[in-house]
Amino acid sequence: MTPHTTSPSPALAPSNATVDAAGEHALVERIAARARLSGPHVLVGIGDDAAVTRPERGAVEVTTTDSLVEHVHFRRDWTPLAAVGHKALAVNLSDLAAMGAVPRSTFLSLILPADLTVTDFDALVGGFLDLATASRVSLIGGNISRSPGPLIVDVTAVGSVRQRRVLRRVGARAGHELYVTGTLGAAAAGLAMFEAGRRRGNGDPAVDACFDRYERPDARWRVASVIARTGAAAAAIDLSDGLADAARRLAEAAGLGVIVEAGAVPVDPGARVWAEAAGGDALALAVEGGEDYELAFAVAPRQRRKFLAAARRGGHVPVTRVGRFVAEPGAWLERDDGRRNELAAGFVHF
Repeated sequence: MTPHTTSPSPALAPSNATVDAAGEHALVERIAARARLSGPHVLVGIGDDAAVTRPERGAVEVTTTDSLVEHVHFRRDWTPLAAVGHKALAVNLSDLAAMGAVPRSTFLSLILPADLTVTDFDALVGGFLDLATASRVSLIGGNISRSPGPLIVDVTAVGSVRQRRVLRRVGARAGHELYVTGTLGAAAAGLAMFEAGRRRGNGDPAVDACFDRYERPDARWRVASVIARTGAAAAAIDLSDGLADAARRLAEAAGLGVIVEAGAVPVDPGARVWAEAAGGDALALAVEGGEDYELAFAVAPRQRRKFLAAARRGGHVPVTRVGRFVAEPGAWLERDDGRRNELAAGFVHF
């Protein structure tokens, strides 16, 4: 992002104008005027052709990128653009969390329909920057382009972690336990309710909270960074595509099998109420549904107490043992009576 020195000030771009009328340079200046947070690692931020940062001493950098595409990941008639901005950053912070990294810097690229209003633009950027500020992440660059169709929000995030404390998907061993943070199924329930035409304010607050879990996920980077520093987990992954997908990926990366224990899965209360009222399967929402952005960890039994203590120090995030890794390849859902079914594949994009 490089604001032009002769472009209009942000105040001269009326909020009811379109982004096409406001112009690229004015839009960049609107972002630069609000992106005030920067850490000592930022030597050059918004305003030049590229950013310059100082690596953290004794640490390695972890970089991730992800995009939200209108009509694929969100709909403007369902979700306010402030929530879209929040989620665009949160999904990247979740990827950093899965690696045990503390977020430091981020880049925001916006591909905008020409008729998007400046008011909507400000809401989108505001949601992004509010989460960046709360997470102490510096916005140090990006890009703005025109889109002939959907609104696209593309984010790159950079974090840091000690080299020996990087969490990866590989690392589980037979006999290790599978843990997850938080509760599962709320985001999938929120999406299902949107698709069914339901909106907030029509019932149980726990059910309505599922909308927030879908629109404004909570990236668990704080608890993950504490767990990583203690060395209590052998492997980790985020649950962007659901518990079933995450469990399979952790097992396959290690050449193992995995058993998810149905009775142990922490189904979100709101998701359970919605599923029961709609005649659906709450467990399926929790196991197969995506976008909760919780984390899954492989933990050796001898590290269990250290892992649980680290989770408490990381903000008292609840963690639940939901299964175990076994030597025999495959993935199963185990019922309370011992019956096993093949674990579902989870969400896939194609």
